[in-house]
Amino acid sequence: MVPVSEIKPSFKISSMKHIRNFCIIAHIDHGKSTLADRLIQVCGGVTQREFQDQLLDSMDIERERGITIKSNTVTLDYRGADGKEYVLNLIDTPGHVDFSHEVRRSLMACEGALIIVDASQGVEAQTVANLYLALEYDLELLPVINKIDLPAADTDRARIAIDSELGLDPFEAILISAKNGIGVDDVLEGIVQKLPCPSGDPGAPLKALVFDAHFDKYRGVILQCRVMEGMLKPKDTIHFMHADRDFTVDEVGYNQLKLTPQEQLRAGEVGYIVAGVKSVQDIEIGDTITLAENPAENPIPGYQEAKQVVFSSIYPMSTDDYVDLTKALDKLAINDAALTFEKDSSAALGFGFRCGFLGLLHLDVIQERLQREFDLGLVISAPSVKYKIMLKDGKEIEVDNPSYWPDPSQIDSTTEPYIKASILTPEEFVGPVMDLCREHRSESQTMNYLSAGRLEVSSEMPLGEVLFDFYGKLKMITRGYGSFDYEPIEYRKTDIVKVDILVNKEPVDTLSYLVHREKARTRALHYCERLAKEIPRHQFKIPIQGVIGGTVIARSTIAPFRKDVTEKLYGGDVTRKKKLLEKQKKGKAKMKQFGNVNIPQKAFVAVLQTDKN
Repeated sequence: MVPVSEIKPSFKISSMKHIRNFCIIAHIDHGKSTLADRLIQVCGGVTQREFQDQLLDSMDIERERGITIKSNTVTLDYRGADGKEYVLNLIDTPGHVDFSHEVRRSLMACEGALIIVDASQGVEAQTVANLYLALEYDLELLPVINKIDLPAADTDRARIAIDSELGLDPFEAILISAKNGIGVDDVLEGIVQKLPCPSGDPGAPLKALVFDAHFDKYRGVILQCRVMEGMLKPKDTIHFMHADRDFTVDEVGYNQLKLTPQEQLRAGEVGYIVAGVKSVQDIEIGDTITLAENPAENPIPGYQEAKQVVFSSIYPMSTDDYVDLTKALDKLAINDAALTFEKDSSAALGFGFRCGFLGLLHLDVIQERLQREFDLGLVISAPSVKYKIMLKDGKEIEVDNPSYWPDPSQIDSTTEPYIKASILTPEEFVGPVMDLCREHRSESQTMNYLSAGRLEVSSEMPLGEVLFDFYGKLKMITRGYGSFDYEPIEYRKTDIVKVDILVNKEPVDTLSYLVHREKARTRALHYCERLAKEIPRHQFKIPIQGVIGGTVIARSTIAPFRKDVTEKLYGGDVTRKKKLLEKQKKGKAKMKQFGNVNIPQKAFVAVLQTDKN
């Protein structure tokens, strides 16, 4: 921690008219983090010696993949062209659909947003999705056209897209190259001139929105909050209105890449709170803070809990690592309130955990962090969604784990979650895109022409159908130009079955999966073929079968080793040869009945990873 005396002091804020709270929203890889870096540099928020790319992205995975996973905030001091001093609160947001709940909370803390459009690629699906979120919270939007220095940049086409696809004034768009620092001063002037200042009464009862939090091993949970009404000082006792818990404030201040303590946080300001919270799970992100002595009547509207939509089991590669996996998940959950896990077990893989994730990217990030930060070898089961089952006795249950799938004779009906998918693609690829949607059980498809040569395909399809290979296939058939976004809509009736994989007629519970009946045989064949390649040959024949109930729908066979028992014969009657072969046959039958099949860990990894990718 840098001493307070070494940190550049903030401007004194004379009124809320000199505060701007804004975020940057964009599609993945449109330059959101790069623009944030330039704004911080121009405002003097970091020295040249301390600067590094993606300043607000603290995780190695974020830097390597070039994506924002965790939202962050920074308070910047800026002297405008009018000579006035402003405080700019930049709230960085993730761009991926899996973390849309973080985007929603960040938007609730802002009055305005910069919406970035890539000059070479135009408007993409998540740009449109985040635009609608921003409009939902009545934010003022300032369009920015980035990457104007690229050879493929077409600013005129980008302006047309801003007009036709986003419905914003194309002539207000600011042309920049965030990488080279071109136009960044114009962006700062646009922020102070065109984005509104916050409103709120410092004398009213305290209302503060907790839009993010992270864990510090020395100070506990550090809350990022936007004060809507009232005032907050150290020694105040705060009350979380949804979590119904009280804490005493130790410190408040601004996040200027380093924590800068302040005497108080007033209405309209964005800052941090240290209040002795031990774990992110002790509170609820998106909650409203008020004072215990003088509470507000109602919380800030718009609170939504993060909902897990993808479920998967995680097992250690070695059973000796189970305790280490337990500790690793506990540490990750301290920082990531959206990660849920409970104990699970498998006859083949031993003890593990059933985890809930916000989406496939969230699952992928957690898996990679477990492997990198804690040096764990993992086996991940096939991802699944949550199905709702109506039993014949009138009881409704929710199931995301094949192990808990009820007896088919007891099931009256099954429903699965559906999404509304939005796919933006060049016109030339619309045929393959619609075929891809139909292949993944799309129920309705509509087309909307956005601009010349570019259109949007809207489709309603099951969430379970996009878990595995949908996004990869979309990128392949559109040569990388297609973009995809979705939103959950409702549960609809479906025909889901549980497929068991039998190895030598014994079920392997880890490989069981839930799938629509139409896709059951295709995936069962894939499992059987992959297992047949990965399981080593034994002294007896090994059948690998995919079954629904008692019906076999797919099969592969691993041929046995063959020992030539007649090799030692040098002649004589043929009955001697038949006698030895018959004896061998009986021995193999007995071995098959009592022998155990050794399934290596790499067989589980190969099957499940190939299926996921």
